[in-house]
Amino acid sequence: MSGIAGILNLDGAPVDRDLLNQMARFMAFRGPDAQDCWNNGPVGLAHAMLRTTRESRQERQPISLDGEAWITADVRVDARSELIEKLQTKSVHRIGEATDAELILHAWRTWGEECTSHLLGDFAFGIWDNKKQILFCARDHFGVKPFFYARAGNCLIFSNTLNCIRIHPQVSDNLNDLAIGDFLVASFNQEHDTTFFSDIQRLPAAHTLTVSAGQIRVSRYWTLPVDKETRYKQASDYTEHFQELLSAAVSDRLRTDHVVSLMTGGLDSTTITATANQILKKQSEPFDLRAHCVVYDRLFPDEERHYSTLAAEALHIPIQHQIGDDYEFYSCRTERGSPTPEPTDDPLHAIVRDAFFQIASHSRVALTGEGGDSGLTMSISSHLLRLAWKFRFGRLANDFGRYLLSEGRLSRLYFRRRLGILAWKVQKPDLLPTWLNPEFEAHWNLRERSQQTTTNAAAIGSDRPEAYAELTGRWASLFEAYDPGITTFPVEVRHPFFDLRLMRFLISLPALPWCADKTLIREAMRGILPDSVRLRPKVPLAGDAVIEILKRPDSQWVDRFEPEARLHKYVDRNKIPAVVGERNSLQQWVNLRPLSLNLWLQSLAPMGYKRSAGGTV
Repeated sequence: MSGIAGILNLDGAPVDRDLLNQMARFMAFRGPDAQDCWNNGPVGLAHAMLRTTRESRQERQPISLDGEAWITADVRVDARSELIEKLQTKSVHRIGEATDAELILHAWRTWGEECTSHLLGDFAFGIWDNKKQILFCARDHFGVKPFFYARAGNCLIFSNTLNCIRIHPQVSDNLNDLAIGDFLVASFNQEHDTTFFSDIQRLPAAHTLTVSAGQIRVSRYWTLPVDKETRYKQASDYTEHFQELLSAAVSDRLRTDHVVSLMTGGLDSTTITATANQILKKQSEPFDLRAHCVVYDRLFPDEERHYSTLAAEALHIPIQHQIGDDYEFYSCRTERGSPTPEPTDDPLHAIVRDAFFQIASHSRVALTGEGGDSGLTMSISSHLLRLAWKFRFGRLANDFGRYLLSEGRLSRLYFRRRLGILAWKVQKPDLLPTWLNPEFEAHWNLRERSQQTTTNAAAIGSDRPEAYAELTGRWASLFEAYDPGITTFPVEVRHPFFDLRLMRFLISLPALPWCADKTLIREAMRGILPDSVRLRPKVPLAGDAVIEILKRPDSQWVDRFEPEARLHKYVDRNKIPAVVGERNSLQQWVNLRPLSLNLWLQSLAPMGYKRSAGGTV
């Protein structure tokens, strides 16, 4: 994922070129191919290039088509031929070899601020149009690419790299206390438009940011639609249409000859890997596709090595197994600066870092199976009850019968899932930790906030509201965990199931039989994946690495940590119960959060701008 950044001085003062260069150089870890800047008076754009597609082999950014509109973009445009055809109907010609950033500029010149409605893919970009005197920025539909910005004094600063914005001297390191409260209570920031720094905002997924005449406007350009249920006469039509859309989604996310698949032994990631393998084999150019899987050999019984090996052998691709047994808690904490730009409650983040270190040695592109579960989410009992309430008893009997008879077996998931829900209810931790600083808790109404639930109004009227709830939740923040701003390695992670065309099809499917037990994917992979993998039950890991590592003597230190001075504002250290020995595993996770926050605060280093000789601010 390339690095992008920009500065707009709203008072008309010229941009400090030295500062702009420093921001570009800072992002070199994610864009090692080239770091370039462009500036003109009060505006400047910076870019750190990571070339990941064939079209980008000679690309340079920031770039302009006419000297008037300039762009810095982290982008992969999907359905390129369709977009080019649409542009050609608007008398835009000879653009077949255009880079993805150039295609966005063509779209901007053709449709202006409506250009996002014509784009498919993953993108975060900023366009300065000198003629219109407008800064226009956008983030993709699902928020795969991050985008941050800050209004500091008379400046608007943006980047897809949070710490890059902190370099600007007018951006303070003041913390966002509400975000920290959310983290301590729920493990994540519940606001989609803020960060853990009070000066820095997050542009939500499917939103644009427009700056004109000194005014800043943030607007939503897309909402997940509630499509009419897809109904076909033949059962085979469902699987054929799925295979067609999946192939297009994976193909658009390849466009390179070295690819790593983050492939567990589960159905979703093996399906993506198998599809990529089919597509690459049809090409005339040589390719290298391999798999990467984190496994546990001793901490607990883990079947991922077995099933991922079966899939790799069936597809005739190499696989690298990364063993997670011997990692220690918070081993990233000794690195220079903050381990992550924002706090995380994952004590084993080093596993992620090492995984991307290994992947980066081979490829700049990685594929995941994220989204398969969400797109096919449904509740069997809720679905049948909805049919009963609507007196659709014929459909109820037909759906339930097809569900039971699918592949001649009862669902392997339904009863296990119910048992898992019951186990969670038994182990469910207190909604509000007892160790919160009472004054902090009261000031931000954290008790009331922890009990709030949100309803997605767009899902009303849908036959599968559970899918909409899944897809409009935390995905944007989860995608950021794959971003080089977190992993620190120049690897672009792509998620084919989150292709807009494919996801719209998945959420419009009849709940039964296609969504239950992911019947659609299992049918589509018949003869492609071995049945041992294709029909494998969906079950969670047999253990939790964090919980198992807490049993080791070298983990005792987590109950003896010394609080950093700023932690007292949020947490009463004396009220944190012992984590080691706690029988409720979910409560153990909750009680580790103060330590996670403490280590982040300790390592939070200022990014401060260092003015060079002759530089101005």
